[in-house]
Amino acid sequence: MSVNRAIGWDLDGLPRIVRGEGSYLIDATGRRYLDGSGGPAAFSIGHAHPEVNAAITAQLAQVACGYRYLFTSEPLEQLTALVLRHCGADFGHVVYCASGSEAVEGAMKVALQYWNARALPSKCRFIARQRSYHGSTLGALSLSGFDERRAPFARSLLDVSFVSAANAYRPPPGVAGDALVPFLADELDQRIRSLGAGNVAAFVFEPVVGAAGGVVPAPPGYAQAMREVCDRHDVLMIADEVMCGSGRCGTWSAMAHEGVVPDIIAVAKGLAGGYIPLGATIFRRALGATIIEAHGSILTGHTFSGHTAACAAGLAVQRIIERDALLERVRTRGATLQQEIRAALARHAAVGDVRGRGYFIGIELVRDRATRQPFPAGRGLSNAINRHAFDDGLIIFPCAGNAGDGLGDTIIIAPPYNASEAELAELVDKLERAVARALR
Repeated sequence: MSVNRAIGWDLDGLPRIVRGEGSYLIDATGRRYLDGSGGPAAFSIGHAHPEVNAAITAQLAQVACGYRYLFTSEPLEQLTALVLRHCGADFGHVVYCASGSEAVEGAMKVALQYWNARALPSKCRFIARQRSYHGSTLGALSLSGFDERRAPFARSLLDVSFVSAANAYRPPPGVAGDALVPFLADELDQRIRSLGAGNVAAFVFEPVVGAAGGVVPAPPGYAQAMREVCDRHDVLMIADEVMCGSGRCGTWSAMAHEGVVPDIIAVAKGLAGGYIPLGATIFRRALGATIIEAHGSILTGHTFSGHTAACAAGLAVQRIIERDALLERVRTRGATLQQEIRAALARHAAVGDVRGRGYFIGIELVRDRATRQPFPAGRGLSNAINRHAFDDGLIIFPCAGNAGDGLGDTIIIAPPYNASEAELAELVDKLERAVARALR
């Protein structure tokens, strides 16, 4: 057995990374790769940013981590103030963690503790959506309508109820156009009624679906309609913004685009830009006040919650994003980038849809544009495009299975917010070449 297999990954044949330079990664042979997807939409300001590295180094020179339940710290306090300012006046609490999966777990636990604090412990069921992905821990995976990733663990997952995906490109049979949002709202309403509102803790969804769907923004009016249903039945709304949040869609919270305020937000990936693992569960003042009055504290957290150096990294990343007006750039340049990708791929009949928000763009490949019939699963088209792109020095994020039954091919594009014009042009050019080679 190789060392790579022994540690749990099959890494044989992968290039060895040695260095990062802005939007590029360099392997041991000196080959350069343009990071066109931010890994999995994580690297929000690229790699080896000198200011972020300096902030981390300075913090490590003082103390790497003060245990959160014994100490606070300046980076933690300042990052918390920044995060809450971006989320709005309704929010008053942040619990830090080290990953998106943990942030979603934290959201689930906050919801459950809130209902327990209100003497309503029977409100313990969750409703989520098909073709969603919320993380790899058992709780987060339970919320995920992603059969390919659930299957090996299915017998140990929580009993979560699923409603339809909010996908205008692939709506439920017989539903289309303006009928989609009312259909989805009624479906959620009926599901809560069937379970009993007294048994439902929260509805969990991604404002823009990432890995499970290939960047699928909800149709206009969806979030508001879901908010009204949740309020009608006294059910919490949890927005999983692990992939689409922290500025990726051009607003710090992806829900800000909808003008809707959820009760709990989970963020990670772009929060510290991949420099040190960092995630957060952010929730309303009213929830925290109810919990603290009843129980004295929020009963979720880990050894490294609020890790001092991680918070210093996150603070440095977020300050750069603010100072350099990168949210505005993502919001405005993202729309143009989407148009450029659409134009570059227009000659390929297999490109069925180009969609997204900001620097979070999805491309769906289909066998037939008119019927939106996907390619056979055995074709492995998204992975083939990924291989050709990587061979040409471009990193993208392939996804499969979005059309159900293992069918469907999508590609995610999510460049650093501070990518240059030349780098974006290189991204579009190499993406088109990879698509052409894979289809050929």
